[in-house]
Amino acid sequence: MARRQRRLFARWYPGVAASLEERGLGEWRRSLLSGLAGRVLEVGCGHGVNFPHYPDAVTELVAVEPEAHLRDLAREQAASSRVAVTVLDGQAEALPVESGSFDAVVSTLVLCSVEDQDRALAEIHRVLRPGGRLWCLEHVASANRPIRWAEHVFDAVFWSHAFGGCHTGRDTGAAIERAGFRLEGLEARRYPDLPFPLAVSPHLIGAARKPGASGPVEDSAGNR
Repeated sequence: MARRQRRLFARWYPGVAASLEERGLGEWRRSLLSGLAGRVLEVGCGHGVNFPHYPDAVTELVAVEPEAHLRDLAREQAASSRVAVTVLDGQAEALPVESGSFDAVVSTLVLCSVEDQDRALAEIHRVLRPGGRLWCLEHVASANRPIRWAEHVFDAVFWSHAFGGCHTGRDTGAAIERAGFRLEGLEARRYPDLPFPLAVSPHLIGAARKPGASGPVEDSAGNR
């Protein structure tokens, strides 16, 4: 049943997502991705909405997406991208790429819906070279304990079933740190203009670094 729900979600989500891009999400994506360089892996690329925001300094983009319909749309988007994009079938919990081979990994609104968040982050950690960064834009649980409890209930009875496995109550920042990343570049923000009054507005945006040698990936200000 869960797989069928995800397939249905993949059919209607791209149309709904367009309005969120216009409400400020698109600008957040552009800002997040503007300083990337080198070889980049995008996890859960969806219908390729990030592709136009990658700068020319990205020499290769490998994008992984498990849903066939979204993958087809991503390949259409990739055909007009100014960077070289390869779209692969795969899941975050078992990335079909070699270890230590990417300068950066990108995750935007993905870690809320993966089946096993810890396993997905372990895979992201595996494929990054030492000193590489996870660049993410993720909505996270409320800092208010009663609201966070309500989010878990809401996820269990409705939200996760209706929205492709998405969870509003995940403490993604703690999970990223638990996976061995340094949270030196992650910033908490509140989404400015949601069309519905749900507790999915707290977000984390920015980069977390895999410890090790530094390399060519720039930060969002363009500093090496």
